[in-house]
Amino acid sequence: MTRLPYSIFDEIPTEDGGSQKYKPAGKLVGKNAVITGGDSGIGRATALLFAMEGASSLIAYLPSEEQDAQETKRLVEALRNNTKCHLLPTDLTSRSNCKTVIDTAARLFPGGHIDILFNNAAFQLVVDDISELNEDQWIHTFNTNIHPYFYLAKYALPHMERGSTIINASINAYIGRPDLLDYTSTKGAIISFTRGLSNQQIGKGIRVNAIAPGPVWTPLIPSTMPEEAQRDFSSPMGRPAQPSEIATCVVSLASMDSSCISGQTIHCNGGTVVNG
Repeated sequence: MTRLPYSIFDEIPTEDGGSQKYKPAGKLVGKNAVITGGDSGIGRATALLFAMEGASSLIAYLPSEEQDAQETKRLVEALRNNTKCHLLPTDLTSRSNCKTVIDTAARLFPGGHIDILFNNAAFQLVVDDISELNEDQWIHTFNTNIHPYFYLAKYALPHMERGSTIINASINAYIGRPDLLDYTSTKGAIISFTRGLSNQQIGKGIRVNAIAPGPVWTPLIPSTMPEEAQRDFSSPMGRPAQPSEIATCVVSLASMDSSCISGQTIHCNGGTVVNG
């Protein structure tokens, strides 16, 4: 694809995800956020931008990602602005672990309230044809990518007040990637879940939205995609996004900037035009 001739696109991506380019405005001062998959990629960038905006967070992550999670915590604490980054290693495929995440957040956060739930954790593994898609992988992908969204939202809502937000992550529902059939299917479920939950909760003043990132260069890409797929991993903008470029959209949905937005999906995808 041809790179668009705008120098700003060359300036934004940096080795740390571009966070030093971000200029905070105190949009989330005093807020408390739960972020799944907060150890790296979009989750880490979001935790960092949330902290820059004044929010504390609890990040849930797989125990095997402890080193990355500690780095996220270090980056947040380096801001020295009194925000906290609590760590909770856990496997969210267990409903009891999902409840533990919310119970722990309510115990650690001042006043026991949760203002933001960002469902971001996901699993994907490229398989080219349904005949080669292992049934156990299908089940694991659903157990990772959609069931925790339900459990975490259900357990978090009693700790949420008017003005709180739930933000989900989905893109392939609109693309239909043939080599990610199980992953794509869960993302379709997430969009429907987002719309239905928004219709349930908006009368209570709680907004529910989703982001639909396009290609984003995160640790998930080199660990799950063959080299050929990585070479083609781009957008009409001529490159994949950096995690911080997606995190800015999460900040917007979490703040009063989007006070009239619910049940919607923000397509932060580098210029791809989609329907829905």
